[in-house]
Amino acid sequence: MTERIRQPALKPPPIRPAVPREDDPTAFLEAHYRHVWETRMHDLPFVNTALSVEAIGFQRLDGDWLGVVITPWFLNLLLVSGGGELWGDIPAGERRYLSLPCGTMQFIADDDPDIGPYQYCPLIAPVSNLPDMATARHVAVDAIKTVFSVPATVPEAVPQAPVVEKTEVSRRGFFRRLAGKRN
Repeated sequence: MTERIRQPALKPPPIRPAVPREDDPTAFLEAHYRHVWETRMHDLPFVNTALSVEAIGFQRLDGDWLGVVITPWFLNLLLVSGGGELWGDIPAGERRYLSLPCGTMQFIADDDPDIGPYQYCPLIAPVSNLPDMATARHVAVDAIKTVFSVPATVPEAVPQAPVVEKTEVSRRGFFRRLAGKRN
């Protein structure tokens, strides 16, 4: 009898290691998503033509790049490898939780042939309810401020003992209470 090893029906995609970006990825990402908008996404029914492509607020966090990308089909928080400690190579489609200044957020890995591996946290998709680019920018700036800010800690309430007024008890009152009488 031969032993068969079970093969999974679907193999996860291979992990392509990210090449760290030294420079701010804003212009690179905007050029990429503008090209996608003009060539592949322009005529799709779920896009919001009131929006355009813009990358906002990219800055380093623990050595990697974090910012928001606005497109006519999504508004996402994007993590791009900068050679830092935040990045971790995982297969496309996998999820991971990152500890950010604002708290823990879930990111999804993706691998685009043109821009390479990146990870994103969907903020708004679809973006059909955003009326214009000014609103989308406002949402993106608020998201960046929130992600990079440390939440205010609420001091724990220390339970206080109830205040009991001590009344003087006379000798007669003491013995009356012992006998089960109140007054």
